[in-house]
Amino acid sequence: MSNPTTTIALVEDDHAGELLTLRRAAFVTEAQLYDDPHIPPLTQTLAELREDLARDDVVTIGAWEGHRMIGSVRVEIEDEKATLGRLAVAPDKQARGIGTEMLFAVLPYLPEQTKEIWVFTGKDSKQNLALYTKHGYEEQYEKAAGDLTYTYLRRVLGAAGARPVSQDQ
Repeated sequence: MSNPTTTIALVEDDHAGELLTLRRAAFVTEAQLYDDPHIPPLTQTLAELREDLARDDVVTIGAWEGHRMIGSVRVEIEDEKATLGRLAVAPDKQARGIGTEMLFAVLPYLPEQTKEIWVFTGKDSKQNLALYTKHGYEEQYEKAAGDLTYTYLRRVLGAAGARPVSQDQ
């Protein structure tokens, strides 16, 4: 599991460089798996990342251990659907529950009307697929994008445990 001193918060523009570095480190193994160093998380520029962080329909959250960003996930919101992307955990912090923590940490940031969460990953990314299916995501379809085939998974909200209990603020 993650360290008890892990803090989850929105990623702001002043953390864009750190987020870019985290994603690049985390996605190297994915690029190696597919023998493709040109996957989007590795080719996105800092300017493009900053534009993404400024979008009203995108929420990016991060996990920090002290001052170090150790995990992140991007959520694009469209009507009743949220799409997770770029779930990243620092290579030296993987297999400690941080990815799972990030999957559930997005829930409070979703609009009330959100009914389903989608995620996609390469069809050969066995660890990613196992993580998503373990937490209630069900495979829906595959779609080719160039030489890469993505598997799309969906989790319907509203089921027991799908949303956290609301907290008084």
